[in-house]
Amino acid sequence: MADIKIGIIGGSGLYDLPDVKVIDNISIATPFGQPSDQYTIVDINGIRAVFLPRHGRGHRLLPGEIPAKANIYGFKTLGVDKIIAISAVGSLQEKIAPEDFVLPDQVIDRTKHRDASFFGNGIAGHISFADPFCTGLIDIIYDTIQKQNRVKLHKGGTYICMEGPAFSSKAESNLYRSWQASVIGMTALPEAKLAREAEMCYALIAMSTDYDCWKEDTEAVSVDMLIKHMQQNTANIKTLLPSIIKNIAAYQKCAHHEAARYAVITDKNKIPEQVKNKLARLYEKYF
Repeated sequence: MADIKIGIIGGSGLYDLPDVKVIDNISIATPFGQPSDQYTIVDINGIRAVFLPRHGRGHRLLPGEIPAKANIYGFKTLGVDKIIAISAVGSLQEKIAPEDFVLPDQVIDRTKHRDASFFGNGIAGHISFADPFCTGLIDIIYDTIQKQNRVKLHKGGTYICMEGPAFSSKAESNLYRSWQASVIGMTALPEAKLAREAEMCYALIAMSTDYDCWKEDTEAVSVDMLIKHMQQNTANIKTLLPSIIKNIAAYQKCAHHEAARYAVITDKNKIPEQVKNKLARLYEKYF
């Protein structure tokens, strides 16, 4: 599996793409429990990639129940060093309409109860997270989508990650707008932080479905309309993914692939052996 460098995390069935050959479905046991579901290994025009449904097949897991540490560790086990995350979001800006795509470059963490680090329990470490998403991947994805001219695309912006599962109050939605945030969702964190700790590139394709609740006519939007937007977004990303995967396959060298080189500050001789064993796949080269 060493030749699998690209991971896609998103909804169920994303790998149901034109010219895709499913090679295998793999269950991976990790030191952090079971991932959301099996990993689907595919071949897309000669390039291997691995897909994982973030909420499990059939959408069984709430955002706060997603086993993000197991998911990221499983990708690492397969050799992945680049992750494209795909997520539905609400828009916090008039210019970002339903069915628009956004490639955020910043994030604000409003989650409350999520395990957001591989460090702890005898090993202290601190990674840089000033730029939460990989700018190299963002540039490639932006250029790829722009050339196809299928969706309206926004490059840059701030993603608010809320705890959920309830959506925002109007007061919260307007607060985030006052912060000049672009979109709001429930799943980018701790994924992005864990991917950085695991020395992977991580970029997010945020697909707008609605205007959250700040817009005065939001109540007039029906569930049927939201489902329509989600279905169109899914159709669009399925069309775009083969080209995205092809173009990011050539992206090899990135500083994020050594993001933990200077992160561990605990004396190596003081780290418990069971912790070293647990994190060997991530940090053995630094112990």
